[in-house]
Amino acid sequence: MAWRSWLMAAAVLGLCGCGAGASKRAAPLVPKDAPRLLSLADASVVLADAAALAACRERLGLAADVEKLADPTNFGERESRDVWGRATQARPLVIVLHETVVSEAATVQLFQTPHPRDADQVSYHVLIARDGTRLRIVPDNKRAYGAGMSAFGDVTQRREPGRVGSINNIALHVSLVTPADGRDDRGAHSGYTEAQYRSLAGQVLLWQARHGIPMTRVTTHAAVDRSRSRYDPRSFRWDRFDPLYQAAARACGFERFDNHEAGL
Repeated sequence: MAWRSWLMAAAVLGLCGCGAGASKRAAPLVPKDAPRLLSLADASVVLADAAALAACRERLGLAADVEKLADPTNFGERESRDVWGRATQARPLVIVLHETVVSEAATVQLFQTPHPRDADQVSYHVLIARDGTRLRIVPDNKRAYGAGMSAFGDVTQRREPGRVGSINNIALHVSLVTPADGRDDRGAHSGYTEAQYRSLAGQVLLWQARHGIPMTRVTTHAAVDRSRSRYDPRSFRWDRFDPLYQAAARACGFERFDNHEAGL
């Protein structure tokens, strides 16, 4: 996410079948130069029910989210159709890990500031503070603006002409607050706290169980970015995350979501 540039900046058509006997609309016309519509295959992972999710949250000792909702200009709806009328995937299928680059307070302020211009709009679903507190920024059923020009493998969605492809419509975005020594453009910093890794492990697992997302679809902003300008979370260590995640999965009986392959 382009924190530095944001802060410097502030941060279907349907054709009617009108002939005699016509009983429904004709399919919208899709121009020959419209981008191909690509989709992720069914992950074939059984979702957890509400009772299992509640029991997991209790076993992991996860406190409730702290609500810090973004201004409505900084998130949107998960859109079920593109401008050409084609059905698009519009539910969480991928989890993307980020970092803030700026402080927790500055991040929340940025999200809660109205941004009428598309280029300035930005958000995550969840922010994880240095002490492990989970801040709820955008509801899961809404589209957070966490990865503008992005693709997961070759899957991306262009909603209309003139827009770049993005996975925001199918992504859940979670970000770790960066330590003070990482609030610059260097390639690395001192890293994230144990509390952040533990809280992240729980958040990822709950999302996987609720939405049926396997570990192969847990990735980083650096991996999905197609602008060649994002490389966060810069100092993320899978070897610190994995043991905490695997312990949480065992505690909750959710080992089926861990297929031992991070989606990098």
